[in-house]
Amino acid sequence: MNRTRIILIFLVIALIAAGAWLDIGQYLTLEEFRARQDALQALVDQNLSAAVLVYFLVYIAVAALNIPGAAVMTLVAGALFGLLLGTVVVSFASTIGATLAFLLSRYLLRDYVERRFSRAAERINNGIKQEGAYYLFTLRLVPLFPFFVINMAMALTRLKTATFAWVSQVGMLAGTVIYVNAGTQISRIESTADILSPGLLGSFILLGIFPLLAKKTMRIITMRRHRKKFKKPKRFDVNLVVIGAGSAGLVTAYIAAASKAKVVLIEKNRMGGDCLNTGCVPSKALIRSARIASYIKRAESFGLTVDNAGVDFPKVMRRVRDVIETIEPHDSVERYTNLGVDCIQGAAVIASPYSVSVNNQTISTRSIVIATGGGPLIPKIPGLDNMTSWTSDTIWNMSARPERLLILGGGPIGCEMAQAFQRLGSAVTLVEMAPRLLIREDPEVSEAIAARFIEEGINVLTNHTATNFETRDNRRLVHCSSAGEADGNTMEIEFDEVLVAVGRRADTKSLGLENLGIETKPNGTVAVNEYLQTAYPNVFACGDVAGPYQLTHAAAHQAWYCAMNALFGSVRKFRADYSVLPWAIFTDPEVARVGLSEEEAKAQGLEYEITRYGIDDLDRAIADSEASGFVKVLTPPGRDKILGVSIVGPHAGDLIAEFVSAMRNGLGLKKILNTIHIYPTLAEANRFAAGEWRKAHLSERLIDIARRYHQWMRG
Repeated sequence: MNRTRIILIFLVIALIAAGAWLDIGQYLTLEEFRARQDALQALVDQNLSAAVLVYFLVYIAVAALNIPGAAVMTLVAGALFGLLLGTVVVSFASTIGATLAFLLSRYLLRDYVERRFSRAAERINNGIKQEGAYYLFTLRLVPLFPFFVINMAMALTRLKTATFAWVSQVGMLAGTVIYVNAGTQISRIESTADILSPGLLGSFILLGIFPLLAKKTMRIITMRRHRKKFKKPKRFDVNLVVIGAGSAGLVTAYIAAASKAKVVLIEKNRMGGDCLNTGCVPSKALIRSARIASYIKRAESFGLTVDNAGVDFPKVMRRVRDVIETIEPHDSVERYTNLGVDCIQGAAVIASPYSVSVNNQTISTRSIVIATGGGPLIPKIPGLDNMTSWTSDTIWNMSARPERLLILGGGPIGCEMAQAFQRLGSAVTLVEMAPRLLIREDPEVSEAIAARFIEEGINVLTNHTATNFETRDNRRLVHCSSAGEADGNTMEIEFDEVLVAVGRRADTKSLGLENLGIETKPNGTVAVNEYLQTAYPNVFACGDVAGPYQLTHAAAHQAWYCAMNALFGSVRKFRADYSVLPWAIFTDPEVARVGLSEEEAKAQGLEYEITRYGIDDLDRAIADSEASGFVKVLTPPGRDKILGVSIVGPHAGDLIAEFVSAMRNGLGLKKILNTIHIYPTLAEANRFAAGEWRKAHLSERLIDIARRYHQWMRG
C-alpha cells in the first residue's frame, strides 16, 4: 500500500475518531433539532443563502464519512427550507456525499479486494457491466439497505463513477421527497421510524425490484413467445445434438459420449474443423519448414557448411498435407463412432429448440450445442473482389510460391504467415492499419517482433490502410494510405499474391437462428450468457461461434461447460471461467501470454510492479544461439501473486505453462523460485524471473543484520 493511501486511511480514522470523541451524533437527533429549531429558523430567515451553503457542506461531510444522522438532516431540510428547496439541496448534497464515499472506498479498498478475490471480482464485474445500473437503482429505492453499505459495495466493483452518481440521484429522489415532506411536519414526528409505515416500506421494495423484475419478465415473455411456435416432445431421440465438428464440437461430443448420453454430431464439411484442416495444424507445419529454412541460412554461424540448399515449395505444401493426414484419425468419424457418437455429415438447421433437421431427417433432442466455428473476414476494399485473394482457409491450396506476397493484417495469423513465407523465399509486405503489430500485446512485445521481421527483410507497414486494388498492365497493385496523410497521398505496392488476414467472423449461416429469435452480436457471434446459454436455456454455443476468444484451446475449454450444462444443468450449472486463459503466437521468437498485460492493468487502474528477466542471459538460449527475448511478470506491489505474464523468446508457448499452472492454483513467484529446474533448459528463465522479483524485495534491514552477524562471527 502506498504512502498516500496510508495517510488517507489515518486521516479518515482521525476524523471518525474526532467525531466520536466530540459526540457529533448528539447534534444530529430530532430532540436536539427541536430544542434549537427556533434559533436555526431565525438564522435561515436572516441569510438563506449562507444557511443553505452551510447545511449543504455539512450534509456532504455526513454522507461522505458515513456519519449516522443523514435521515434526521433530511427532515431538518424540510423543516428549515420547505419541500421544494429542501428536496433540491438534499438531493444534490446526498449524491455528492455518496459519490465521495464511493470514491474514497474505491481508492482505499478496491485494488486489495480484486487482488484477494480475483475470480469472484471478475464474475461480479461482468454482472455489473451488464446490469450495474439496474442493481444500484434497485438498492437505492429500498430504504432497508443502509446507503453507506451500498456506497462501499459499489465502490469495490468496476461501475463507472458517473453512472453511480446519476443513478444514485435518481434512485434516492423518491425517498428524499418523502423525508423532506415529513420534515415540514416535524413537530408530529417522534422518530425516523414513524415516517415509513409497513405499507410504504413494502411499496418501496416493490418499486425497487420492479426494474429487475420487468427485465426478467420481458426475457421470459420473449422466450415463451418464441417457444409458443414449437411443441416440446414428450420423448426425445437423443440427449444432445452438437452442430460442428471442430475443437468445440468434438470435445462436447466426447464428454457427452463419455457420460453415456446419446449424442449426435453433425458436420457439413470436414471433421476436425478449422484447427486441423486450415488453422493450427497446417500453419504450424508450414512454420516448422520455414524455421528449418532459416536454420539453413544460419548454418555458417553454427559451424556448418550447407551446399545447394533450397526451398521446394510444392514439397513443403505436400508435407503440410501429410501432417494433416497423419493427425486426421484423431478427429475422424471412425474414432468418434467407436466412442459412441452418432456422426452425420450434412448441413444442420435448427428447426426448433428441441429439434434439428439434417439430410431430410429431423432429430428431436433435449439440448443443442452450436459449435460451427468461424471463417475469414473479407473487408470491402474496392478492387479486391476483382482479383484472386487468399485467406487462412484457402492458402493451403497454393501450389507455387509467390515471389511477392502482400499480407493484410498484423495480427497473429498475418504475422505468422509473413515470417513463414519470407523465410521460404517470398518477398513479403505486411500492411497493418493499427500503429503496431499484435495490438493486443504490450508495445515492447510488438517492437520485438517488428524488429525481427525487419531484420529478416519483411517490409512492415504499420499505420497503413489498403484503400483500393487494381490490375494495370498485367501488374497487381494496391494503394495504401498512412495515418495522418492527406487524401490522395498514397503508396503504391506491386504484388503477385495477396493474403487477407484481418480477422474472422462467426459462421451461423443457414442454421435458422433468425427463425428462433436467437440473437447474434455485431461481430456475428451468438449471444450467450455466463453459462453459454442462448435465449433458450437448452440451446448453447461455444468456440469461435460464441467468442470472445478465437483459440482452439479456448473452444475446448468452453466445450466442457457446454457439455456439463447441457446434460446436467438441471442439477447444477457451471459458469464459464476465463480467468487463467493463455495463448501463444508462433512467430520466431514466439510470443505467449497469460493474465493481464501491462496495457490492460493500466486500463483497469490496477497498481502493479514489473519484473523482467532477459533471455539473452540464459545459458541454454546462448548455447542454442537463440539468446533474445524476455520474461515479463506483473505482480501487485510488494506481493508475489502473479497478475499476468508475457514471454517473448524461444518456445515461449511451452514456457508459459508453468505460470498458467501457478496462477490457476494460487501459487506465487516464491513457489516457482523454490522449484528445482533442470540445467541447462529454457524453463530456467521462469525461475530466474522469480529470482529477479525476490532480489528486488529483499529487506535491506535483514541484509544489514546478516552483514553484522557475519562480521561478528569472524571475530
